[in-house]
Amino acid sequence: MFVTGPEVVKTVTHEEVTAEELGGAIAHTVKSGVADLAFETDVDALLMLRRFFNYLPLNNREKPPLRATNDTADRIEPSLDTLAPDNPNKPYDMKELIQKVVDDSEFFELQPDYARNIVIGFARIEGAPVGVVANQPLVLAGCLDIKSAIKAARFVRFCDAFNIPILTFVDVPGFMPGTAQEYGGIIKHGAKLLYAYAECTVPKITVITRKAYGGAYDVMSSKHLRGDVNFAWPSAEIAVMGPKGAVEIIFRDEKSDPAKLSAREQEYRTTFANPFIAGRRGYIDDVIMPRETRKRICRSLAMLRDKKLENPWRKHDNIPL
Repeated sequence: MFVTGPEVVKTVTHEEVTAEELGGAIAHTVKSGVADLAFETDVDALLMLRRFFNYLPLNNREKPPLRATNDTADRIEPSLDTLAPDNPNKPYDMKELIQKVVDDSEFFELQPDYARNIVIGFARIEGAPVGVVANQPLVLAGCLDIKSAIKAARFVRFCDAFNIPILTFVDVPGFMPGTAQEYGGIIKHGAKLLYAYAECTVPKITVITRKAYGGAYDVMSSKHLRGDVNFAWPSAEIAVMGPKGAVEIIFRDEKSDPAKLSAREQEYRTTFANPFIAGRRGYIDDVIMPRETRKRICRSLAMLRDKKLENPWRKHDNIPL
């Protein structure tokens, strides 16, 4: 797939590129994000297409199809208690959390090779389809950048269009810094994800596993964007920014004394970077043990099953394009 072929590209820009390099499956699933998935054969593609349709209703006015499961709603997963490392700088695989929470460990991921710092896909909870959006600490520490914000925003709007509840797992240290991101318009593109969550009317469940800092915390289905139920693990750090960065700004006069700065950092972590402060202010509904994540998600989705919400009338909205 391409707008102009290799011959035209060579004539106009003098670039030499093959058709495969310009518009092949790898180019569009890894670099451009135009395609969601690529397969070796047409049989594989058709089989996976059937699996994809299995999560969708027949039209956008119906509810998604229910499928019977033997995976109980109150299943406890003790291994989740040790999933997030004690050291906040060490990564872990967010897909492991997703697979251990959803029905029968079955997760249908979309765009797995594009913007890998965020994970999107479909799963089931108590037999009902849900859309999953999750930061991936293994890639770029889970930071949000332009590509990941657009990838997630489109998926959130797709789920909202077809009445599919959204389950969000948050471990985000912030937006990706740098001139490439700023000149690329990360303010505008990051706002697409914020807009998508804010306008979304389906049930929204959020679980903060570890870091939730600043504006990136806001856009990941926070309470401020009409999140219905927001949970946090005890390891969650909900704050404007990380303790180290915050202390270096607030107490810049004490930079020459590392011991004093370290004490300030620990004080900041204890005072602000924990979920109980956010809970006291109403930003989260409960602090839960990781092992109980599935049980609490199931209970919340059951509560929200008949949620009805209509956005105010307007001639048309103006998503930040």
